[in-house]
Amino acid sequence: MPRKKQRQEPPQEGTAQKKVKVIYYDDGSTVADMSGTRREKTPRQKVPFKERARTFFTVMRKMVIPMLATLAALTIIYIIILAAAGRL
Repeated sequence: MPRKKQRQEPPQEGTAQKKVKVIYYDDGSTVADMSGTRREKTPRQKVPFKERARTFFTVMRKMVIPMLATLAALTIIYIIILAAAGRL
């Protein structure tokens, strides 16, 4: 003989309603499993001092002209402000 389905009664006042879980992932879990995301540490390559120095000076050569232009602009602005204040 088949069983009858039981009707669910609506919650009464004063009783706490069941909290709804928020599911963010397709696998149905609510918490991310980050245990498998660690990368194996690769050994750092030793870069010779000569190579590091060459890189440093190459970058410095590229930065000298913008640095001088910035200093010149700041100096001109400073002189204009001094002239406007009457202290030049």
